[in-house]
Amino acid sequence: MELCRISFLLFWAFQLVHAQQTTDPNEVDALKKIIIHWNLSGKLNLTTDPCSQNAPWAPDNANPRMACDCTGSTCHITQLKIYALDIFGEIPQELFLLKELMDLNLGQNVLSGPLPAEIGQLSKIQYLSLGINNLTGPVPPELGNLSKLISLSLSANNFNGTLPTQLGMLTSLQRLYIDSSGVSGPIPQELASLKVLQTLWASDNGFTGMLPEFFGTLTELIDLRLQGTSLEGPIPRSFGALTKLVNLRIGDLSKEDSTLDFLENQTSLSILSLRNCRVSGEIPEWIGTFAKLQYLDLSFNKLTGQIPNSFQNFSLLQNLYLGNNNLSGDLPSNIISLDLIALDVSFNPITGNLPPNFAKAGFSMNVLGTSINANSLPDRQLGCCTASKTTSFSIKCGGMEQTSSSGIKFDNDSESLGAASLYTNSNDQWAVSNTGNFISNPNGPQYMVTTETQITNTSDSELYKTARISPSSLRYYGLGLENGKYNVELHFAEITMDDSQSWKGLGRRLFDIYIQGERVVQDFNIQKEAGGSKRALIKTFEANVTNTIIEVHFFWAGKGTCCIPFQSTYGPLVSAVHVYQGSLYLFLLFLT
Repeated sequence: MELCRISFLLFWAFQLVHAQQTTDPNEVDALKKIIIHWNLSGKLNLTTDPCSQNAPWAPDNANPRMACDCTGSTCHITQLKIYALDIFGEIPQELFLLKELMDLNLGQNVLSGPLPAEIGQLSKIQYLSLGINNLTGPVPPELGNLSKLISLSLSANNFNGTLPTQLGMLTSLQRLYIDSSGVSGPIPQELASLKVLQTLWASDNGFTGMLPEFFGTLTELIDLRLQGTSLEGPIPRSFGALTKLVNLRIGDLSKEDSTLDFLENQTSLSILSLRNCRVSGEIPEWIGTFAKLQYLDLSFNKLTGQIPNSFQNFSLLQNLYLGNNNLSGDLPSNIISLDLIALDVSFNPITGNLPPNFAKAGFSMNVLGTSINANSLPDRQLGCCTASKTTSFSIKCGGMEQTSSSGIKFDNDSESLGAASLYTNSNDQWAVSNTGNFISNPNGPQYMVTTETQITNTSDSELYKTARISPSSLRYYGLGLENGKYNVELHFAEITMDDSQSWKGLGRRLFDIYIQGERVVQDFNIQKEAGGSKRALIKTFEANVTNTIIEVHFFWAGKGTCCIPFQSTYGPLVSAVHVYQGSLYLFLLFLT
């Protein structure tokens, strides 16, 4: 009995001490000022102690959320999450008084101004997320003081200047997200010290110089993404040491050619994209032994030789893009495996016959610009059946037929496209092809988007309420045209990205436009040129037709944000195409 009484008293005493614990008053005072600064009193009303277990911000799924360490006589705030709540303004100095913070998540807000150097005072922090904000200025070198950091996200901001060399001091760092952050210049050699780094997203930045050799020493890397930069090739052979890679996406390299030799031991790959990297030489047979590969994109390169017969052995591959190379020989007869849903071999001098199972359900295939015997395909070549000549065509991209206020009839273009498709309209006047797959959001919008919102800056709002989109390459062709000079009128309105004051308005869509193979616009930003979202914009170009066909090509070169306002929001978007012979040319033709 006495033992039970003592146990009860000890338990009661522990509970009393625990109940009397309060949060460090300096931290409480700092937190109150942060709440006022970011106008959060409606969501963080400190009517109870910040570290109270019954507070509304205590549950794991709360947002805002705070967590504390109360193992001592005083509680300390160790976690602060204010995520996707559209908080405005600069980061207040009071934040850096929360010196016990281990996890700080301020992602998906509208924070502005510089990232203060005092961030380096949070010496216990392990997880720091500032991604998707509007922070400016240089990335502070004081981040290098955060020696316990495991994960750092600076993605989708407006920083400038180079990455500080001090980031190489973060030797515990496992995840680094700096994509679309605004940084530029050479990638610091000091990052070679990040020996436990597993994830590096660095696409859509102004990085210059050669692709660093030292990346090959980061042998714990699982996910590496480097697209849409100004980096130069070749891909170093040292990358061959990255045998743990599961996801490798490198794109848009300039100058020196690369080969595929470095891949020989990277058999763990599930996603491999080396699109537009000046990769030359033949495709090695051993790539066909990569049993885990689900996505392979080697398009827009300089590859030669035959498609390896080993590609018939892929068991998990779903998407295969080999278009725009110089591949030759016959297409392997059993290349369409059970799981394959898209095959693009367009614009290669490939010969042979279609695989026997090319018509399987859910499968799309593009053989345009090849010598494959594709008589069974309804859209095997362009202009093959066009007898009469025309001088104009108009297309309502992604939507039904419509007549504009000026009397122009825009043809229906609502046909569903696959990830490697070519469609020719019923009168053989035009065609559209799409290549690519939204890897991170395969169940998202598939190549067409719509809006119910009125489009401004036009008397034809309905014309802009639908659009074709593509994650890689979207081409429109005019067929059976009379040779001569033409005006190419392209209609745009950004209908998926927001331009509100929310974090959802921080996205950027960038792509290139080619007409007749010549780039006429680089890094085209619809929102920027139109003066906002849901505003119509018309761009007109001149083109010369010499072989009865005109090509308008919208190409994603790896730039722009990837995931605002949702995953896989990037790549070309176009609302309508109107091509017609110039009036001056018609007048001169009439005189002759």
